[in-house]
Amino acid sequence: MHRVLLAAVAIVAFTLSAHAADTAEFRTGVFKPSRPAPDFSLRGSNGADFKLSAYRGKVVALGFGYTSCPNVCPTTLLLLAQARQKLGVEAKDFQVVYVTVDPERDNADRMRQFVSAFDPSFIGLTGTPQVIGNIEKDYGIFAKRLPSKGDPGVYFIDHSALVYLIDRSGNLRAMMPFGVPVDDIVHDVKALLAG
Repeated sequence: MHRVLLAAVAIVAFTLSAHAADTAEFRTGVFKPSRPAPDFSLRGSNGADFKLSAYRGKVVALGFGYTSCPNVCPTTLLLLAQARQKLGVEAKDFQVVYVTVDPERDNADRMRQFVSAFDPSFIGLTGTPQVIGNIEKDYGIFAKRLPSKGDPGVYFIDHSALVYLIDRSGNLRAMMPFGVPVDDIVHDVKALLAG
C-alpha cells in the first residue's frame, strides 16, 4: 500500500512539474491548447493585399486599434517597436500587424503613416466595416464607438487592447494584455522563434 501511495505521489509530482515547465515557456497569457489563428484578407498599409496565412514561417504579433486612439494604441505600438529592436537580427522573423477598429476613418494611407511612425516594418490593415467586424468576432475583439460629449461629429472607440502572438505554423500561442513589459514580449517572441 505504501509503494502504491509513493508511486501515485511521484506521478502527480511529475505531471505538475511537466505542466509548470510547459506553461513557464511564456510570460503572457497562453493558449492551451494552441489553435489555428483565423485567416483573413485585408488591405495593407504597404499598398498590397494582406493575407495572414502568407506570413507562415514568421512569428506574428496581431493587434487591434485605430489611428485616432489617444494613448493605448500608441503605447502598444511603442512597446512592440522596442521589443523588435531588442530582438536584433531575430527581428527579421517577427512581423507586427495592426488591424484598425475604425475602418470608416482609417484608410490604408492613414494606417501607413500611423504604424510606420513606430517601425517601418509594421503593417497596418483596413477594410470594410463588415469585414473588420467579422475579424473582430473571430478574435473576440470588443469595439464600440463613443461619441464626444462636446461634438457629436467627434468620436472615440472603446476597444480590446490585446495583442495575439501567432507562431510560425499559424497557431495562436499567447495573448498579451495591455502594458506587458518589453522584456516579457521579447521573451515570448524568442520562445516562439526558437520553437
